[in-house]
Amino acid sequence: MKLTAFLQDAERKAFDLEHRRKIRFNIGKYDAAVSAGMQHYADHELARARASYIKHNILERLDEYLLEFEQNFTARGGRVVWANDAQEALAEIGRLTEARNARTVVKAKSMTTEEIHVNKYLQSRGVESVETDLGEYIVQLNGERPYHIVTPAMHLSKADIADIFVKHLGIEHTDDAQQLVLTARHLLRDKYTSAEVGITGGNFLIAREGAVAVTENEGNARLSATFPGLHIAVVGIEKLIPQLTDLDLFWPLLSTSGTGQQVTVYNTVYFGPRQPGETDGPEEMVVILLDNGRTNLLARPDRREALRCIRCGACLNVCPVYKNIGGHTYETTYSGPIGSVISPHLSGLKEHQHLSFASSLCGACTSVCPVRINLHNLLLLNRQQSVAEGHNAPVEKLAIGLWRWSMCHRWALDVLPGRLKDFSLGYLLDQAGWRKRRESLHVADKSFRQLWLAKS
Repeated sequence: MKLTAFLQDAERKAFDLEHRRKIRFNIGKYDAAVSAGMQHYADHELARARASYIKHNILERLDEYLLEFEQNFTARGGRVVWANDAQEALAEIGRLTEARNARTVVKAKSMTTEEIHVNKYLQSRGVESVETDLGEYIVQLNGERPYHIVTPAMHLSKADIADIFVKHLGIEHTDDAQQLVLTARHLLRDKYTSAEVGITGGNFLIAREGAVAVTENEGNARLSATFPGLHIAVVGIEKLIPQLTDLDLFWPLLSTSGTGQQVTVYNTVYFGPRQPGETDGPEEMVVILLDNGRTNLLARPDRREALRCIRCGACLNVCPVYKNIGGHTYETTYSGPIGSVISPHLSGLKEHQHLSFASSLCGACTSVCPVRINLHNLLLLNRQQSVAEGHNAPVEKLAIGLWRWSMCHRWALDVLPGRLKDFSLGYLLDQAGWRKRRESLHVADKSFRQLWLAKS
């Protein structure tokens, strides 16, 4: 069912010229900015190699670094909760919000909270959960999931956003982008000061100092973490770096690879709740360390490198498949090449194995990854595992079986007439959707062997 829906959505989006125009326009702007941003590096390949090495070492000793983080974070009054899956993480968020009689939660942009569907869970408990990132706020109003890891509303034009604001906020129609931003800012301002709980993700967990680093461009994460009495950070267990000074490598790599900036506008390191003598910050801070399938990847030495990902979105921007079918077609939290690699392990291979086949294997994603994840090779390994576990379609098994038999019994290709070969090939092409938009293929009446013998 997932595969059928994926193929239908992919075809619809790929031939939607307006959708393609918006995506190529927006990604084109990012490509130009990233190209300019790379000029600030004296040796970008050295930076990639160093980041890859650090993340590799972290993953090889992840248990030690996680315990080091917990010890140092709790030493300053913070609390760490270990969550095996989404249910455990949500149950803890439910307990924390209930303890504070929370009616409103402000949430900064976070793919990890999207992964466990925090908004839906809180709303089911009667708690208003408000996205404070502008792009996230727009797609929340429109009842959609984020379209892109970095730019949630990439698929929407200024006119689309104006229509959404008119429909859901009741404002008068305007083409002024600044006015649209001011409208959202005005509505969110009261939410920051009235919310009992603020939720963020975390771009990096710093083991030695016991801290959570958050990078953003709008300042909404700072407001979400500062005004409410409780700050909850939901962070994947793979987000560790060894020490604070490593941020001088990872912050610029993240921002330049994702948006072309030398560094994002707001970069904040949270060391725990407000300390004695400090004038601002939350009374309580809780970090939820989320597994939710990550140890499935960690347990596989050949796939483990996927956990190096710092969620810059560079692989999405360069992927020819993503640029044609868009983010929503994947029907997963993480889309594009990295999503196709990790989603089958986070959410089930049988349900999401088709994503690893939705790739040209051109290797562009691997070439731009700032931590040198060999993405196209991991996609091949996922495909291999999918076939080994028998998740491929019956018609594919039949086709491969017939091909194998014919290769082992070469004489059969000489015996079968061209028309029968045409019929068999046509059936397979129909199953693959080839003949919807392409001319059919025709097999010669005589095989190559027959033609060669006749020539000799």
